[in-house]
Amino acid sequence: MSLFSNSFVFGFCINFVLIFLFHRVPLMTKGGWISAGVLGSILWGCLSWQGWISVVIYLLFGSIVTKIGYKFKRNKGIAEKRGGRRGPENVWGSAATGLFFAIMIKLNFANLLFYKIGFAASFAAKLADTFGSEIGKRFGGNTYLITSLRKVDRGTEGGISLEGTIASAIGSIFMSSIMLVLSIITTSNQFLIVSISGFLATISESIIGAKFQEKYKLSNELVNAIQTSISSIIAIFMYISYLNLTN
Repeated sequence: MSLFSNSFVFGFCINFVLIFLFHRVPLMTKGGWISAGVLGSILWGCLSWQGWISVVIYLLFGSIVTKIGYKFKRNKGIAEKRGGRRGPENVWGSAATGLFFAIMIKLNFANLLFYKIGFAASFAAKLADTFGSEIGKRFGGNTYLITSLRKVDRGTEGGISLEGTIASAIGSIFMSSIMLVLSIITTSNQFLIVSISGFLATISESIIGAKFQEKYKLSNELVNAIQTSISSIIAIFMYISYLNLTN
């Protein structure tokens, strides 16, 4: 019973009120709002308001950038479905890795700092992916398949452009900055590691998209979960390596 303490109840109340007030804003489907409420309640219970607000910022900026140039992307047939609104599969596919680390932190399982770095890196990767994909679709110039550098159409799985790649780096740095401001990560070295991990995981997601997604019929949500997991693993490994080098 101690796990589901007042922090979870308080988080549920906060999310219920906010979703009641803002559910008509076209950022999510009905199911997406419900999923966001459940996710937000758990995150508040595990990481207090800092963990909750970090994911709110991710969802907000991810939704905003998805809507940039939406009419253009829709006409090209490369826009996100449902007018860019996020459904439950988007919420859980993006947040599954981060949620795992949040629960581990709440359970005081092993080294909490490693889990906080993993949590931060998962959302840095996801916002990097969203920034790169959506900005690349709208403003990308020449687009190339990452595995062969063959020129492809915008929106092709595994396709990268200079503009999208720069946007990915900005997205990772921005989300890492939010995690630093909220004290989920606390040093400049952790910030640098999380930023690099988020960007590298986005590159790996492009490789997965080019080599495996169509071949094995992988859903976008599964690829998202793989990408965020890769980012967390890279970040934790890099931080362990840093500690070993400096001690």
